[in-house]
Amino acid sequence: MSELLSQLWTPELQMAFTVVIVLVVVLYVLSVIWVARDAYLRGGAWYVWIIIALVPFIGVIAYCLLRPPLLQIDRDEQELEIAIKQRELMKYGECANCGYPVESDYVLCPNCHQRLKNLCNVCNHALDPTWTVCPYCATPVGARGSARGAVSRSARTAQPQQAASRQR
Repeated sequence: MSELLSQLWTPELQMAFTVVIVLVVVLYVLSVIWVARDAYLRGGAWYVWIIIALVPFIGVIAYCLLRPPLLQIDRDEQELEIAIKQRELMKYGECANCGYPVESDYVLCPNCHQRLKNLCNVCNHALDPTWTVCPYCATPVGARGSARGAVSRSARTAQPQQAASRQR
């Protein structure tokens, strides 16, 4: 039997076996390095994954099955995109009465006709209910502005009615 083994175990076969063993060891070391680098880039506990990857083949397979789905930089980019979209959506709101989506400069809800903002009596710009001064024309908003606006509005509506009664 030893004669048979000595005949089969030639120097060429020994060299091929050595090359295969070296390639397997290099592949093993590279797989541990890949696991460490990939776990670091994905924001995981890379030092724990190195220890797990040291278990030949099973550690790398476990990492491939359990690793986080996204790289840390991709997650950060997604969070930025979400923040940008939320900021864009802040330009819009919802009607407090019916929940219909409305833009920031709407005065009335197009769905239920609920008044969303007041109008400036002088320049007719939409005003936020919390403002005390119109930022467009510097008119005070409140009791004085609304009384003056009521007079001017009643005068404006009375003029067409007087003109119509004169024509009769």
